[in-house]
Amino acid sequence: MNEGWDRRFIEDINAIFREEIDDRRFTSGANILVLKHGEELLYHEYGWRDKENRLPFSRDTIMRLYSMSKPITAAAVMLLVDRGALDLGTCLCWSMPGFGQGYAQIDGKRHKTAQEITVKDLLNMTSGIPYPGGEGAPLQSAAVFSELIGRMNTDNPMTTAEFSRRIGECDLCFSPGDRFMYGASADILGALVEQVSGMSFGEFLKKELFEPLEMSDTGFWVPEEKRHRLARIYMTDYAAWQVVPAPQNANHLGINYAMDKPPAFESGGAGLVSTLDDYAKFALMLLNKGEYKGRRILSKRAVEYMTSPSLMPWQLEELSRGWRSLSGFSYGNLMRVCTDPGQAYMLCEKGEYGWDGWLGCYFSNSPESGLTFLIGMQRTDCGTSQLTRRLINRIRSELS
Repeated sequence: MNEGWDRRFIEDINAIFREEIDDRRFTSGANILVLKHGEELLYHEYGWRDKENRLPFSRDTIMRLYSMSKPITAAAVMLLVDRGALDLGTCLCWSMPGFGQGYAQIDGKRHKTAQEITVKDLLNMTSGIPYPGGEGAPLQSAAVFSELIGRMNTDNPMTTAEFSRRIGECDLCFSPGDRFMYGASADILGALVEQVSGMSFGEFLKKELFEPLEMSDTGFWVPEEKRHRLARIYMTDYAAWQVVPAPQNANHLGINYAMDKPPAFESGGAGLVSTLDDYAKFALMLLNKGEYKGRRILSKRAVEYMTSPSLMPWQLEELSRGWRSLSGFSYGNLMRVCTDPGQAYMLCEKGEYGWDGWLGCYFSNSPESGLTFLIGMQRTDCGTSQLTRRLINRIRSELS
């Protein structure tokens, strides 16, 4: 815990962690990093990254980001837009194998779509491409994910490009642009970056973002010499009301929990691992309008575009109905953007942007105040948790 805070505040932060982790048994451990204009205000950790082996959560703990990978994918796309190599209005069928004339399954009937998927549709989750099991998701896309998982540990794993081509052959849930629906759009963007750049998605991210930003612990897998820092994944045993380790040989959305080898499928929507300090460098670059340590990574205009709300009114209605936790927020470029703090479920600021992950990792930047919040944990089906909201509310109240 950093110096400069009064004892009451420190006791409150510790109490929040203790109540959620020890008493409520929500997760095994977590950490939080708070910055203001890039300067550290607070770091705190609590609990275990590996409870069974008594390994504490630490600052260098490596975590699976899951959907917190998405803002990094959006930045990769905007980098290509900056260079004139990619047009946000491009229809995928012009350049990507498999994305021909689209069809959508609407009210049990198959129709040709009125529009074709654009790059902007992928960034805004208005493409009609679902995640498996999503409302109205055609069985075809679920079959692609099933095959992706079935081939993971074979001599013929599905690649990022093949996954994209196969999804392109599936029916959509609606005509692109008609609605907002959270799905596999960011994974298709990863394949698009590969096609435009001529590099694998992982190679592109390493060369253009991770190395310039000095993000040495971020990537699509964890080398053996770092694997002792990788947190275990936990899940809730509701019968016993406690957290238990998830099977280490399992996966979710085709992401190998073990993270012990380079994957053929480099998921732009869910595949990255990182630490809070590494991700803070990416967050700071965005807060500084594209600069990091005096080096230009993205243009100011690209960052402004990337961090602006992008949904049209009819698309925003779908977001509001389907995602109560995002009340007060719009969406765009694979991130939430606060438009009305009074409607939100936590203390926040207009213009604040960021995203979270399935295992509980959380990121937000607030341009007005210069605040960055980063929270790490590894519990299934988590997203933005009560622990996250309680911590941020307490810290924001102290800083107001």
